[in-house]
Amino acid sequence: IIPTMYKRLLSDRIQRDPRSLLLLGPRQVGKSTLLHALEPDLRVDLASPAAFRDYVTDPSRLERELAAAGPKVRTVFIDEVQKVPALMDVVQVLSDRHPGRFRFLLSGSSARKLKRGQANLLPGRVHLYQLHPLMQRELAGAFSVERAMTHGTLPGIYAEKDARVRAQDLRGYTDAYLREEIQAEALVRDLGGYARLLDLVAAASGTILNLNALCQEAGINYETARRYVEVLEDTLLLFRIPAWSGSDRASLVAHPKRFLFDIGVRNALLRRPLDRYLEDEKGLLLEHLVAQELHARTGAIWPELALFHYRTRHGAEVDFVLQVGRELWAVEVKASRRVSGAALSGLDSFADRAKRLKRKIVVFLGDRRQKLGDVDVL
Repeated sequence: IIPTMYKRLLSDRIQRDPRSLLLLGPRQVGKSTLLHALEPDLRVDLASPAAFRDYVTDPSRLERELAAAGPKVRTVFIDEVQKVPALMDVVQVLSDRHPGRFRFLLSGSSARKLKRGQANLLPGRVHLYQLHPLMQRELAGAFSVERAMTHGTLPGIYAEKDARVRAQDLRGYTDAYLREEIQAEALVRDLGGYARLLDLVAAASGTILNLNALCQEAGINYETARRYVEVLEDTLLLFRIPAWSGSDRASLVAHPKRFLFDIGVRNALLRRPLDRYLEDEKGLLLEHLVAQELHARTGAIWPELALFHYRTRHGAEVDFVLQVGRELWAVEVKASRRVSGAALSGLDSFADRAKRLKRKIVVFLGDRRQKLGDVDVL
């Protein structure tokens, strides 16, 4: 349960939005808590085995129940809707037949199951939102960069005061959910190959994923590896940041970077010590944290934001390129308390190519913001 001090940035937007909505996100990011706070009049929890059996065998049951409901039942919350995709059709029928009568709050952890169940995502009837692990602004005074880089920011795990329990919960999450449930989702036949690929994806998190090398190392064929990675993306456990493609595309690397959705999950998968982060991974982990922060703001929170990375074939790179409307911002991450001019070569390379570049930013671990020429050091 998320403590009330963790105010989610999506909360006000969802409160103000009168339309029905579908809130997607991995398990334990706080979807149920967020939607429950809207005080629905009726809740259908498909995580309950009894409720799942009732609705999977008879989805039209919901239509009959709402026909019998009195006028006070207006907001209907269906939790884990991907377990019974046919309920999306019932929602569509009711929304079309009784416009404005009901507001449906739908949550799900797998867009893949909805697509595979031939459920349409109700375009024009339902607004789509995505929830992520906690962001620094949501944690406010409870935020610790060291804790986020060690245990990640899944709400229930971050809120746990005992570090040993946090570590145990993380290992339980990766074993019970990532290894078993996603394994079932992928219809995995080669359990060892899937487990090895999952570990390799975790090790490559934050880099350009070389699927050819990965499938050879995991001992599975290319098509199987591609399908497993696709499952991880569809279940929102892995996100991609595409390469920025300027006018001179031939000299730029065109492949996306991929990141696991939470640093703590990455550390647990790789069996890192969970009482501290490894010092030689500090730079990678800080970049991962910034990636999570930026990715979580794409969509409803910052609609005009598109996120990219920049790398030339000669090795010049910028960690993140933000396209904000018609402007470009370049963001470099340095896991140090000092920033020198030598660290800005990637920004200079990008500035030579990008005529619409408006801001150069370095994120570092110092105590106060600085200015280096036209670079904001935050």
